[in-house]
Amino acid sequence: MTTKCNLILDSCCELPPAMLRREGVFLLKYVYTLDDEVHVDDMYEQQTPHEFFEGMRNGAKPQTSQLPMTMLAETFEAAMSSDKPAVFLSFASALTGTLDTARTVYENLCAEHPDAQPVHIYDTKLAATAEGLFVYEALRQWEKGLTAEEMIAWADSAAPHINEMFVVDDLEALKRGGRIPSALAVIGSKLDVKPLLDIEIETGKLRSCGIARGKKKAIKQMVGLFTKLIPERDRAGRIVMIGNADCPEDAKRLEEMLRKTATDLQVIHCNIGPVIGSHVGPGMLSMVFWGPDSRK
Repeated sequence: MTTKCNLILDSCCELPPAMLRREGVFLLKYVYTLDDEVHVDDMYEQQTPHEFFEGMRNGAKPQTSQLPMTMLAETFEAAMSSDKPAVFLSFASALTGTLDTARTVYENLCAEHPDAQPVHIYDTKLAATAEGLFVYEALRQWEKGLTAEEMIAWADSAAPHINEMFVVDDLEALKRGGRIPSALAVIGSKLDVKPLLDIEIETGKLRSCGIARGKKKAIKQMVGLFTKLIPERDRAGRIVMIGNADCPEDAKRLEEMLRKTATDLQVIHCNIGPVIGSHVGPGMLSMVFWGPDSRK
């Protein structure tokens, strides 16, 4: 395998760490605070998803923050001192201030090392499972030998075709993060209303793409949206990524229902990490696949 650039990825892509341990791939790990202690998002290498989300069920309220400047500087400096340019595929700027900080750090390093290899900082405008499917394919493109410029061009054309939808158990978690109005959280929780949501790729804002009473009906609607967006002739062999925040049975049910709609689906399961999990709460279930331009 001969690659023509290095990749810088972050832990919010929710992919298994083993998948990201490759020569030429740098991994930035977000941090969060719990009970006044700073924790690194190690992508569940030290604890299980159940342990993290059970803590939230019992009242824990983790707080997240952007990537530390020191971590960005160390990673960028290592990438810039290599023999290839690098591409940083970043978590959505609408959801974190990391991208602005990264640009500042990079500008300072360029002033110190004007002849170093460049780092192309790219806003994927994606998060969690959506970022995960994007990175999964980005790694495949990278292994084909795309240059840094070709990786950016691929990302520009590919990102809008990420189709995602998710449902949460705890609307209070979204309310705390300022993602939905308080009134909606209160009414929705009392009536067991489950809004189906996605994130508008240009703004990073939540959009409603459906509503259901109860989780089972929400899952049924998710499958219905998949079949609506993807014609039957195009479903065979399609990759679908399913993310869950400590609700593996829901993820299994979603997979079983999806498999009834198509043959040879490639289903990839992933766990929602502590950073995204802090904002969506336990019980969040997501589905992501390549499809029509999500901006339309």
